Amino acid sequence: MGIKIGNISINGNVLLAPMSGVTDKPFRKLVSHFGASLVFSEMIASQAMVRGNRKTLRMSSSGDGEQFSIQLAGCEEKIMSEAAKFCQDLGAKIIDINMGCPVKKVVNGDAGSALMKDEIKASKIIKSVVEAVEVPVTLKMRTGWDDNSRNAPKLAKIAEDCGVKMVTVHGRTRSQFYKGRSDWSFIKKVKNAVKIPVIANGDINSIKDAREVLSVSGADGIMIGRATFGRPWFISQVQAHLDDQEEDTEPELTLVRDTVMNHFEDLLSHYGKNNGVLLARKHIGWYSRNYPNSTIFRSEINSMDDSLLIKEKICNFFQ
Repeated sequence: MGIKIGNISINGNVLLAPMSGVTDKPFRKLVSHFGASLVFSEMIASQAMVRGNRKTLRMSSSGDGEQFSIQLAGCEEKIMSEAAKFCQDLGAKIIDINMGCPVKKVVNGDAGSALMKDEIKASKIIKSVVEAVEVPVTLKMRTGWDDNSRNAPKLAKIAEDCGVKMVTVHGRTRSQFYKGRSDWSFIKKVKNAVKIPVIANGDINSIKDAREVLSVSGADGIMIGRATFGRPWFISQVQAHLDDQEEDTEPELTLVRDTVMNHFEDLLSHYGKNNGVLLARKHIGWYSRNYPNSTIFRSEINSMDDSLLIKEKICNFFQ
């Protein structure tokens, strides 16, 4: 089951969500390797992109063969449009506008989900980005700012009229942050408001969840985030089930071990040894969490700085 995003056709409808500190180049490469049809970068501040910040450029670099979208956050039309052009030049196939981030630092800068409170400003930013690039532009948002202003259907229609080619809706308000349950049924109102593809996001942690959210929301596809932690193969598993191709099987331990090792090597290559080791700790912890003696293993990994010893420890644990 595929989705058409403007002039781009992707061969699946299960997408990797943008996640700060997680969906960097090494992780996107892994998820794409397992078969995900579209992956998203970490949220990138438009001002940092325009300034050519070294860290930001590294965040937006693409992996070999991946179909990826760069997600931008910001509150100024000119800066957002310039950043979008830059992203297009870097090879992004799609530009995604963030109007869903609930984090206080982002919201206090009038970006992220704060833009849902100002539809006029939001529309100007959307239009400026669409007009600045030739690649398709998409939008990610929440159901609204709070329960009294759940305006996602209206904003989705505004976005469509401005030229946006797909919208993703996380089924919570900004006020909820990540508390309570994602309201999948509300996403159906967004689906009914527009003709462009609508993607459902939030609390999709199993294949059962994936089927249910599609049924309840009527969405064209789903976007999975935290359920991929330590499971870069999960999106391809869900896609296979939705396409009626595969039974519910977990990867063999040898594949998990090889995946952890490849991920670790890519982190060292991408960030350098010192930073790579530090950033790898959380991923190794996620990979190991459901195995016996994982608590002891994680504690040992978190106290180690030598990459060779870490590799040896990984090989001994996943066997």
